[in-house]
Amino acid sequence: MKEMNSHYDAVIIGSGFGGSINALRLSEAGKSVLVLERGKEYKPGEFPRDVTDTEKLFWRYPKKKAFKGLFELNFFSDIGVVTASGVGGGSLVYANIHIRPDPVVFEDPKWPAPINRQFLEPYYDKVAKMLGVAPVPDDYKMPKRDMYREAAEKTGHEVFDPDQAVTWENTADPSHGVCKKVAECEFGCQYGAKNTMDLTYLAKAQQLGAQVESGINISHVEADSKGYRVHYKNLENGETGSVTGTRVVLSAGTLGTNKILLESRDVFKTLPGLSAQLGYGFSGNGDFLGSIQNSKKNLEPWNGPDVTSVIHYFENDPRFTMAAPTFNQPVMEFLASLGQGKGYLPEFIAAKLWPHLDRALYWAFKKGLMSKPSRFPGPNAGSAEHMTNLFAIGKDNANGRIILDNDDLDIKWDYARENEALIKEMTKAMEEVAEVYGGTVSPLQTWHLFKRILTVHPLGGCHLSQSAEQGVVSEQGEVHGYPGLFVADGSVIPTSIGFHPVMTISAVSEHIAEAVVKSYAL
Repeated sequence: MKEMNSHYDAVIIGSGFGGSINALRLSEAGKSVLVLERGKEYKPGEFPRDVTDTEKLFWRYPKKKAFKGLFELNFFSDIGVVTASGVGGGSLVYANIHIRPDPVVFEDPKWPAPINRQFLEPYYDKVAKMLGVAPVPDDYKMPKRDMYREAAEKTGHEVFDPDQAVTWENTADPSHGVCKKVAECEFGCQYGAKNTMDLTYLAKAQQLGAQVESGINISHVEADSKGYRVHYKNLENGETGSVTGTRVVLSAGTLGTNKILLESRDVFKTLPGLSAQLGYGFSGNGDFLGSIQNSKKNLEPWNGPDVTSVIHYFENDPRFTMAAPTFNQPVMEFLASLGQGKGYLPEFIAAKLWPHLDRALYWAFKKGLMSKPSRFPGPNAGSAEHMTNLFAIGKDNANGRIILDNDDLDIKWDYARENEALIKEMTKAMEEVAEVYGGTVSPLQTWHLFKRILTVHPLGGCHLSQSAEQGVVSEQGEVHGYPGLFVADGSVIPTSIGFHPVMTISAVSEHIAEAVVKSYAL
């Protein structure tokens, strides 16, 4: 770890999409930049694969101080959320998908003017160029793609292969990895083929002088005569400290940014004037998981990237899209062995058990139960070759609320009732696709048991808005009432998108980075 200065032109909290984009654009503007990241740095080949080594696999700090791994699982009162920790943030474990949403997404009145599809177009272009996005090559032979395309055609829906931030073919740079088609995109690419933020935006920022420090956990931010003071703990030695920035950009992800701001307002009282809207309007982006078992054809699910194609269900409300992600052979064999149970727990029991599901999963990983097929196959369990996952992403009502409960985050949301029509249509679409496959279909077992969804696309809580009465930050990402304090990550997205959200989060972050740079001249 390099010694930190006491002050920087810009301190950026988090190194995912928003943080890395701001780091580069501020470095290009000649500013001194410090990026603080709680997770560790991962180089290709260093991502955890031993699922019994739970300390390297999961992030549970500070409850379990030794657990500072790649994935964080949170089972809040009314929703489950999966996020990541590491230099590069969520880009390390996302499915690489970059989609520019249909213009109708921005007709939602929660989006403040001037932000719409046309306004974001040049920022989408910037992201696409930086990340070298392109769809899976047509000449890749992948039965899982062929079958999914056939299902779309026979059910009468548009299907497309989305752009992905992946290097598909050999490049002039011998150090750059190329996709090996092993379906491990969401576990961390061991080959450096993913164009993740640490290998693109952040690497270029470092070449221009940006300093990146990992293992730094932020507690709160306060106003300071020099701008803002960021308080942190060094997770390697336990020491606490602080650093000031003329500008501070919070990019700790939807959960991390909301927690830092809630702590700053309500616990440390260092930002007491933050909007009363902080934490409101959380969205899971309509994430709804299911599976098809016993397909009539061998899908070779571990051949290719995790996702190849997306089916478009945006013609009418409720609007959504759907992909069919698959993983490497060991994971698919394990998932196939679980079958498609349809048990049900009474609500009062489900509510009590749900918050403890993470502990049960950690135990199962530790004991090696998640790395081999179950000895007691569930209903409809079949061969892994004939299985695919289904992942619907929709326009949920974005009505969740992130709160602090005894210094822990929680999320309150009557999701199943408020989004009943969306879930019904997603389930119907999965059934129609499964009929073409000739297989059996079921939503994720946690839905059957608990009537709660698991999202990998948390959004909201710090909405872009025209005033503090409507949201937390301005249309330029600047926190209402706190000049020089910005937010740039999924937390500023004011509603669900219904498509993979990374491209829009990144485009909005490019827009915010432009505003941060301009703010120095004011």
